[in-house]
Amino acid sequence: MKKKIIAILAGLVLVMPILAGCTSSTGGSGTGDEKLYPKMKLRMTVNGTDIATDTKTAKKFAELVKEESGGNIEIVVFPNDQLTGGNMTKSIEMVAQGTTEISAYATSALGVLDQRLLVGTIPWIFDNYTQAREMIDSTGGAYYAKLLANKGLTYLGSVHNGFRQITNSKREVKKPEDVVGLKIRVPGGEVYLNFWKALGADPVAMSWGEVFTAIQQGTIDGQENGFSVTNSANVYEIQKYMTVWNYTYENYLFVVNSEKFESMTPETQALLKEKALEACEWGRDMVEEGEQVLMEKFRAAGMTVTELSSEELEPFKAKIADLQKYFIQKYGTEAAEAFGLK
Repeated sequence: MKKKIIAILAGLVLVMPILAGCTSSTGGSGTGDEKLYPKMKLRMTVNGTDIATDTKTAKKFAELVKEESGGNIEIVVFPNDQLTGGNMTKSIEMVAQGTTEISAYATSALGVLDQRLLVGTIPWIFDNYTQAREMIDSTGGAYYAKLLANKGLTYLGSVHNGFRQITNSKREVKKPEDVVGLKIRVPGGEVYLNFWKALGADPVAMSWGEVFTAIQQGTIDGQENGFSVTNSANVYEIQKYMTVWNYTYENYLFVVNSEKFESMTPETQALLKEKALEACEWGRDMVEEGEQVLMEKFRAAGMTVTELSSEELEPFKAKIADLQKYFIQKYGTEAAEAFGLK
């Protein structure tokens, strides 16, 4: 009997280190094998606040990667463009140059690299989120990837910023004449500037960090953004009117510096791609499910929220029909085909 007990104990001694090695190396549900996932820390910059869609989705991405790599790959998310003092353009330049490794920015911001990235923002080319998802997850995303590759960036995925609405402090917007003369902050870019000019507004290109104060001081009358940004930046607290008209679709593109990406193991590359897509799907669902809740929140805070019907949108669309054609021609046949435009 003693010999049997000694044999069993000896076996346990041999097995326990193996078990201990298995549990301590993973740190999560994934593998901690450093041959597959060498230890690394990656910096990821985003423009939004802690509760904005880009930041939340970036943090979800970091969480998924850390778990699957057994803690070997850590992505540190920097909201509010902290590394550049709030300068979004500089942050984009940094990831393109390899000073940082990963970022997620709206196509309106990434337009500084190539204006054709704005093709998906041409007004009223999508009726709903389902259309936007299908287009971007096929030919649209492939087109983004091609343009970004030429700028030293590898495309990983796309998450909704959302359809953009208008808020202002002056009056309810229900028809084109209501927009005339309004000073509206835009992120820059030809699409936004020309759209608002076509409606008779006075578009003002301005850094997002300056918008809240500019509204309070009356420097501008309003801004145009999705529900998420209007909420996360507390704009609904200082603007009286919001019109829901889904005038243009905006998305954040997850990108990684190509040189850094190509230096990674094939397993790490595959992991980043897989988890970026998973995080982006999570973020898309969050945006779509949250918009109705936010609309009610804005109303409860005293904001007048006006939803335009398809019939009420027609006069606006007629006003910018020529502008749509102009941008389709400007961005070229390849861009038009990628986004199903004629």
